Parts: sequence; C-alpha cells; structure tokens
Amino acid sequence: MIPYFCALLLLGIPIGWAEWTMGRYGGRKGFHSAPAIMGVVGKGSFFRYVGVIGVLIPLCVYFYYVFIESWCLGYFFKYLTGGIGVDPNAPMNTQATQASSFWQSFTGQGKDGELFSAGHGGVLVFWLLTMALNIWFVFRGLSKGIETFCKWAMPAMAVIALGVLIRVLTLPANELHPDQNVGTGLAYMWNPDFSKLGDSKTWLAAAGQIFFSLSVGFGVIINYASYMKRRDDVVQSGLTASATNELFEVGFGGMITIPAAFIFMGATGIIGQGTFGLGFNTLPVVFAQMPGGNLIGALWFFMLFLAAITSSLSMLQPTMAFIQEALGCSRQRATAIVASVAVAGSGYCLWFTGGTVGWGTIDDWVGTFLIVVLAFFQVVAFGWCFGVKRGLDEAHEGAQMRIPAFMGFVLKFVAPAYLLTSIVLFAKDNLGAWWGKAFVPGHRGANGQVDYNPVGGYSLILVAVVTVGLILLTRIGVKRWKAAGLDVDGERPPDETEPATGAGR
Repeated sequence: MIPYFCALLLLGIPIGWAEWTMGRYGGRKGFHSAPAIMGVVGKGSFFRYVGVIGVLIPLCVYFYYVFIESWCLGYFFKYLTGGIGVDPNAPMNTQATQASSFWQSFTGQGKDGELFSAGHGGVLVFWLLTMALNIWFVFRGLSKGIETFCKWAMPAMAVIALGVLIRVLTLPANELHPDQNVGTGLAYMWNPDFSKLGDSKTWLAAAGQIFFSLSVGFGVIINYASYMKRRDDVVQSGLTASATNELFEVGFGGMITIPAAFIFMGATGIIGQGTFGLGFNTLPVVFAQMPGGNLIGALWFFMLFLAAITSSLSMLQPTMAFIQEALGCSRQRATAIVASVAVAGSGYCLWFTGGTVGWGTIDDWVGTFLIVVLAFFQVVAFGWCFGVKRGLDEAHEGAQMRIPAFMGFVLKFVAPAYLLTSIVLFAKDNLGAWWGKAFVPGHRGANGQVDYNPVGGYSLILVAVVTVGLILLTRIGVKRWKAAGLDVDGERPPDETEPATGAGR
C-alpha cells in the first residue's frame, strides 16, 4: 500500500490534473481526440503521432475488457440461479479446485475455440448482451447515453458495495482458525511490510495499478475533458475523480475481498492469486462459506459488472471522438465503424482463449506497458513543451482550489523521471521474454520450460494492424484540420470568445 499511495500522489493525481487540463485546452482549440490534442500541446507532429497511443490503448483494451465484463454478468446470473457448483461441505482445497475449474471452463481456457464448441453456451450469451449494451449507450452519446447510465449505476454500485462490506466486516472468526478474523484480515492489508519496499517490481506494479484504475495514460481523460468549457473546474474534477476511485477500489473493493478471503482461507488464499485468481477462484469459495452466500455473490458480481461497464463505455468514447474528428463523419457512421472494429477485436479474444494467451498478450503490451509510455509522453508534453507554469495557469482557470506549488516540480521532474525509470526497468525485465514467447519458436521461460505460443504473435500483429490504421486516420485528419483552419500545432492561443462546442456529446 505504501508504493501504491506514493504512485497515487506522485503520478496518478498530478498526471490526472495534467490530462484534464490538456483535454480542456484542446477542446477550446476545437479538438476532442488524443492525437489532435497531443499535437496542440506538444506543438508538432511527433506528439500528434504519439497521441495515437491514446486511441490504441482504450480500443485494444476494450477487445478483451468487454469479454471479462461478460464474465461478471455471467457470474451474477449463475449466483442468482443457484451458484457455480462449489460444495461448502467439501474440503477447502476441493472447493478451490471446483471454483477454478468452473472459471476455466466458463471462460474457455482449455483450448482456442472452446467457447464456440457445441453445447458450451456459457459466456457467449453474456458477451453478446454486454456488447449490445455498450454499443447502445455509446451510440446515444455522452449526455444521453454514458452520463445517464452512470448517474444511476454509480450510486447503485456504492449501495451494493456498502452492503457487502458491512456483511464482510461483521463475519465471525474462522471456527477452525480463530486467528483468521476480520481484524487480522484488515491488519494483513494495512500493516506495512517494509522489507517489500526494496523490490522494484512492487513499485512498478503499484504504478501500473494506479494508471489502470484512474485511467491515467489511457487517452480517456484527455477526451472527456475536451468537452468542458473554459471555466469548468478541472482541478476539483480531477481530484474528485481520483478520490472517488480510491474509495471504491481500496475502501470497498480491497476491504471486501482481502478480509473475506483471509477469514476463510488465510494468507495462502491471497498471496500470489492476482486479480482474477482472487476474484473468480478465491471469492467463490468465500461465498460458499457465508450464510446467504449466493445472494452476496450475486450482489458482488453485479457490482463488478456495473463498475466494468462504466469503464468499458469510457474506452469506446475516445475512439468514437477520433473517428468523427478524423473523417468528419456523423456519430451514426462513427458508431458503425467503432462497433465493427470492437466486435472483430473482441471476437478474436473470444476465439483465442486457450491459456489466456490471446488476450493476455494484448493486456501485457498495451494494457500494461503502453499505458506507462503514453503517461510519460503526456507529462513531457505538458511539463516541457506546453510549460508547467502555463499549464498550471490554464488548470486554475475557473478552479475553486489551487494545485499545490510543489506539483509543478513533480510534473516537470519527478513524474518524468519516475516513469522513465519504470519504463527502462520494465522493458529490461519483461519485453525480451514477451517477444520470445510470441515470435521465437522453442523459446524457454525463466523456469526452463518452452513457453512459445504463436497466438501471442497473432495478438501483436492485430495490435500492429490497428496501430497502422489509426496512424493513417490521423494523417487524413491532419489534412482536414489544416484545411478547416484549425491550429494543429498549437502556434496560437485559443479564441477566448468561443467556448468548447461540446460537439459529439
């Protein structure tokens, strides 16, 4: 938690403020997409094409995220109709095996194409429903679609989370292991282990989690903020968004999952499990031990589904804005294009499910590594090209609170150094092995076992094809923007007499 909160204070919040500010400024210049806005703030074509990553990330992450989102909806339905087959009277190891077996079968991890085999059914129905909901809300636009949905989804999620949290915090101690109780579960989460602070992987993982959870470096914030007017408060909005996320992620999510898992399974039920292991393997065992566990399980996975769909909607919107901006097309046509690409990409992830290699490779390269890369270039564009003083002055337009002065130093020096170090260390430790697994037949992992799988290569080729398409669209867009007289390289100040139009909302 110490590296996590350091990353929040030194990276998440300040870079979030930078993205909110850059987005609003770009909107005042008539732009709503990451490539266009990065070109304005970074004053040239280099940052404009770096900004393509700000469309690539949410689009490619969406390919597999909507698949994971459908798991949550599927688990909600399963728990609502009787559970997933975990026998509460069986030995704990057997229950864990039952939960893991259901998850692997439900998500088709046995082999590629398993989800399409006769009689499997399962997650495909929930994927179709989830995809349809996403496309419908995005088609309706920000105000009538995404904003309207979030207005009721967020409070509903908070109420459900609070109810489940109260139930977890009132659980009795484990009868067989009295030391496994709520108090020791909370202590496991919050009492610091200072020996771990020397592990660079802990710091890198904390930074990655902050980026993913706050959507920093995603290209999402910069798009949404572009629809704000000149004197809309980006400082308070950025801080509120970060604080609300931490309430849900740490205050609700962490304090539900970790103490509950600790009570019934001890530290071994938590260590090394990862997000999916804890969410889809460990917690089903926990729900099986609870009175009314199926109801709690249904509420939990419905809450996760609400959280996931609010995130996936935000992933499609930046691509929608980019397509409209680059091609000058209607929202209906942009929706058709984005929906086609999203269905095709997600269909790829649905087919190549064996061992999670297909979508796991996209997650590694795009949903982990490129997020940090984009965040680095964004903070460089803000701190060095646009200028920290100018950037903070822009942020303070209409703000009810001021960004602390030391954040200027953080944005110009600390954050870029932190991110660049993270990129170098991460690349040194991971990229060679990832490339080998994807493209080098006979490649062996750290354990000496052959881990080459051509599906990883297919995934990277898919990402490369999408990247080339986005670059070509950017080139088309630049010609249109210049022809329209727009300031693509940020050479002149925005017209102060005209607020952002909010077109495309």
